[in-house]
Amino acid sequence: MVLFQGSIILVGPRPLPGYHEEELEMCIRAMRRRVRPGMTGMWQVSGRSDAGTNGMELFDSYYVRNWSIWLDIVILVRTFSAVIQSSGAY
Repeated sequence: MVLFQGSIILVGPRPLPGYHEEELEMCIRAMRRRVRPGMTGMWQVSGRSDAGTNGMELFDSYYVRNWSIWLDIVILVRTFSAVIQSSGAY
């Protein structure tokens, strides 16, 4: 269940399908629900699938705990590089 269903923002943890969300620790699921989901996020610019579920838990929780406009700007800039390189995208 996505708390802000239908209201995606530019930067934030990516929404997950139910089966994938169930793989996350309960505290991580609760933390992710405290913020609006985004089109790009910390996990997407920090290895994506190469980082795995553990990486998603680490990067998304870091983002939620340390959010700032500057962190969003860094993630947006790094998104362009991640898209061009397509590393970790599979």
